[in-house]
This record gives sequence, C-alpha cells and structure tokens, in this order.
Amino acid sequence: NIPIRSDMGKEIRKAFTAEGDNMLLSADYSQIELRILAHLSKDKALKNAFDKGEDVHARTAADIFGSSLEQVDENSRRMAKAVNFGIIYGLSAFGLSRQLNISRKDARDFIDQYFSLYSSVKDFMDNTIAEARECGYTLTMFNRRRYLPDLKSDNRQVRESAERIAINSPIQGSAADLIKVAMIQVSKNLKKIKLNSKMILQVHDELLFECPIQEKKEIESLVCKEMEGACTLSVPLVVDIGWGKNWNEAH
Repeated sequence: NIPIRSDMGKEIRKAFTAEGDNMLLSADYSQIELRILAHLSKDKALKNAFDKGEDVHARTAADIFGSSLEQVDENSRRMAKAVNFGIIYGLSAFGLSRQLNISRKDARDFIDQYFSLYSSVKDFMDNTIAEARECGYTLTMFNRRRYLPDLKSDNRQVRESAERIAINSPIQGSAADLIKVAMIQVSKNLKKIKLNSKMILQVHDELLFECPIQEKKEIESLVCKEMEGACTLSVPLVVDIGWGKNWNEAH
C-alpha cells in the first residue's frame, strides 16, 4: 500500500514510470464502497445522491448540518466523509471523536443524524449482523463467504470486532470481487483486439496500465467500458481516468 496523500507516497509513486514514449493510465473506481453500500442497503436517499451524480460527502454534510450543497465548506465535508467511511468500518462515537477531534457527544450526534438520514443503512447493518450470527458467515455480492465464529464469542470486545467485520466484509469484499471481474474482462479484450497496452498493477480500487500513446483513445474506452460494466448495481459505477508519464501524474 503506497499512500497517495503523503509527500513520501507521492515521491515513491513518481518512481513508477512508463518506458520510452509510453504513458501510464490510472483507472480508479469512484467511491466504490459507498456505491456498494447504497446498492446493498437499498437506501433511497443514498441511491438518489449517486443517481444525481452529487458529491456524496457534500450531500451528507448538507443534510446533517441543514444547509444547501453550495454552502458546504471543506471542514463540513471532511467531517461528513469521516462519518460516511466510518460507518462502513463500524467506527464508534469514541473513534469518530478522536478522528475529528470533537467531543464524544458530538460524534454520537453525527452518527445518529447519519442513521436518521440513511435509515435503510442502519437496517442493513443490523440485518447483516443477525444473518451472519445465525449462519456463521457473511456473503459478498458474488457469494464469496467469510466465516465469523467470533460473532458468538463470550468476550464482548471480540464479538464487537466480529460484528464490525460482518458489516464491512460484504462491502469491501464485493469491491474486491468486482475489480477482479473487471481485470479478467479487460485482460481478455486486450488479447482479443491485440493491443500492446499492458495491465501492470492493481491497488485496491485502481488499475494501472502502460500504454503506447497511439492506443490512448482505444484503451481508455475499453477500460472504462469493462470496469463500469463489471457488475450491474442499482447505482451507477463510475471510473476516474488519469494519464501521466509516472504513476503520481496519472493518479
């Protein structure tokens, strides 16, 4: 894992360069885990934000703070983003308070407001834990299992950790499955149409390709088509494309 936001991470990514006149293409799923959450939970408000192409973090901030999208500032969006992703990982009020440097009460209020806005997300989380406890495992969208015997542990901390995993696994696991499907389809089509572009790296929700510049238009179209069509969700799958001589420029 090479961080993109740190100075060190950026310098390391600059070391990944294309040969000769080739270029690097970075194709990154946009907010894939939140999109999968919207699909699995069937939450109308969350799905509506994605269907409209809105900035979901800004939309969450606007709804929590009772403002318009235009009035959302960077700090409010940052807080909403922490809540959005924190929910996926089962972040507690204590954890959110430390992350945002706010009181535990304010953090609890944020989480409560989130579940008030996206009530179907809370239902999905509760149902997922209950089903996993009953059958002993969770499932991804592609029916891959993760067994969680600790859901029946007598130790509260161990049990709560397993509950967080039960919530996250269908989301993060489905994202992992989805990008593998995309990789297979892209690879098949690269061979089929005999392009010289090569898939050289997969990191989380991102694929990296080394491409002859004359194939730029064709490879970009192919990658977008296969990644966005890897699975049918109830919200749009969106891929962000970037080009550069090195990985840092492309991302």
